[in-house]
Amino acid sequence: MSSDRGKKLKAIREAEGYSQAKFAELTGINVGVIKNYEYGRQKAGISVIDRILETNDFEKYTLWLMTGKTNETVGQIAPSLSPDGQENTESLLKISNVGK
Repeated sequence: MSSDRGKKLKAIREAEGYSQAKFAELTGINVGVIKNYEYGRQKAGISVIDRILETNDFEKYTLWLMTGKTNETVGQIAPSLSPDGQENTESLLKISNVGK
């Protein structure tokens, strides 16, 4: 699971519409470290995950980040279910269908 954490962190960041620099600012984690997680050069440990999930904007992703599951009825979603994340997902689908 830890190897997927970097990809999941990137998905969360992008769903919220944050740059790596803004994500770093909000979480208090160095932007270089964020890049290392996202590119798979470094694994995000539980203390880092805790720090990220304690940030109000990212708390709704706790269940998904830790287990890959969601529970929308209690506000635990995946990035693709985020209002901004859904828009990004739809945009990607439209782009991938261009020319078909």
